[in-house]
Amino acid sequence: MKTSFRSIAITGLATVLLASGGAAAQEAHVGPVTEFFDGNVRAWLADPAIVDAIKAQNAAHAALAQADIDALDQKWRAEVDGGDRPTIDAVLGNAASQFLKGKQESAGGLVTEVFIMDNKGLNVGQSDVTSDYWQGDEAKWQKTFGDKADALFVDEAEKDESTQMLQSQVSSIIKDPASGEAIGAITIGVNLDAL
Repeated sequence: MKTSFRSIAITGLATVLLASGGAAAQEAHVGPVTEFFDGNVRAWLADPAIVDAIKAQNAAHAALAQADIDALDQKWRAEVDGGDRPTIDAVLGNAASQFLKGKQESAGGLVTEVFIMDNKGLNVGQSDVTSDYWQGDEAKWQKTFGDKADALFVDEAEKDESTQMLQSQVSSIIKDPASGEAIGAITIGVNLDAL
């Protein structure tokens, strides 16, 4: 099933962000990114493909200590740089990752990446390989799940050197629709040039 994304008409947003300096340039993208998230992404957060995967990983990782998390993250990073990728392939091949990849593909270039994290900040599913497995030490997790904040965290706009694309990440807490309990978080990369 193909998802239709609402388009947001923002004439010259990328030009404005690059041409203007300072805080105003960084804040100009927050409204459009928030509108895109609310209108297109927020409904995904209650989908069983996401909720069930996070709850299952939370249960499986309940006893992990920080040393265990660090070891898993180091293993992931080694796999990113190496040829053998059993941990990465297991995550990329799971149902949650397939769901997220489908959402990214149906976004018509607006979504550059998407990944979901458990209650410890570990990746549960993702559209593309991330450089690390543990996001718990980063603002995307700390300012959402870590703070139990319902507000979106829209990160700075940045130009990707490899793609020359202006993009930003938006992150949100994910709650179990049945209980209202915070269970994880999601991060979406948004192509500001396409937005």
